[in-house]
Amino acid sequence: MRSNSKILLIYTGGTIGMMQDVKSGDLKPLDFNQLFEQLPELKRFNLDIDTYTFEPIDSSNVTPDLWVSLATLIFEKYHHYDGFVILHGTDTIAYTASALSFMLENLKKPVILTGSQLPIGVLRTDGKENIITAIQIGADKDVNGESIIQEVAIYFEYKLFRGNRSIKYSANHFDAIQSPNYPPLAEAGIDIEYNKNALWRNTNTNELRIYTQLCNEISILHLFPGIDVKILERQYKDLDIKGLILRTYGSGNAPTQKAFLDFIKYLIDKGIVVLDVTQCLQGSVELGKYETSKYLKDIGVISGGDMTLEASVAKLMYLLGKEKDWNKVKDMLVKNLRGEKSY
Repeated sequence: MRSNSKILLIYTGGTIGMMQDVKSGDLKPLDFNQLFEQLPELKRFNLDIDTYTFEPIDSSNVTPDLWVSLATLIFEKYHHYDGFVILHGTDTIAYTASALSFMLENLKKPVILTGSQLPIGVLRTDGKENIITAIQIGADKDVNGESIIQEVAIYFEYKLFRGNRSIKYSANHFDAIQSPNYPPLAEAGIDIEYNKNALWRNTNTNELRIYTQLCNEISILHLFPGIDVKILERQYKDLDIKGLILRTYGSGNAPTQKAFLDFIKYLIDKGIVVLDVTQCLQGSVELGKYETSKYLKDIGVISGGDMTLEASVAKLMYLLGKEKDWNKVKDMLVKNLRGEKSY
């Protein structure tokens, strides 16, 4: 960690920004001016730490508008800081991390999101360690003076994960965030051990660019045994969407009944991009591996590989907002743009 590093700490809301009222016991939003009172350990860092506060919102109320605001703020402050740490509610933290990974192109500095399961103002909170270590990771540089982390990541319970590979795994445990298909970027023990082979590196020398045109005209269809195609037809007949995420079984399998396949083909013929993402936490979609997925491939369904649902949502919104050509969207969906998929 370099002593001259500057970090921008950004507060959006969530459990981590709550404290307990001494008299009533009620939880209330933390006045960010009190942050250093709650975390006196930060003063021991030989760092310049500035703060920026958005109007606090519960992460269940996060919309793409917040992603645009965050990306714009980072873009505007990019040359003033060595790293960015975002405090965020856990429910949608993986969606925000995924979105920012696509919106920020040619990123060469760390954007670390973190949160907590218990408010920072509670005695047993996990929030203090999460903030302290996230800031240290945000400031860490290599022997050449370059940021060790040059991507959007989530730090939680001693582990740093790639943002667009992460999911919220538990509502009860401190290790609430996990990365089922990709190893941690770093683990914090006595020292912070970086998994250098897992780190994302963009070899493009271009300056940071942001993309803020996101298209949220998408839908998610979660398959289950006995799904009624007639109901689907009524739901989607007049629904004006541009993209559909199809949550399939196993390695991308779906019913082979003619009515179901005709329904999916009808959507594709309408110009709707259909992306196949597995319901399984681990593993990958491999269209054509089994007969039950071969038919989807034949009618034009696109494989999501081992992308998480959160990354799939963000990537589809990003590409549909950026590209007008359906074929270009399809080509970009199967490519690994920010380390969001294995192949």
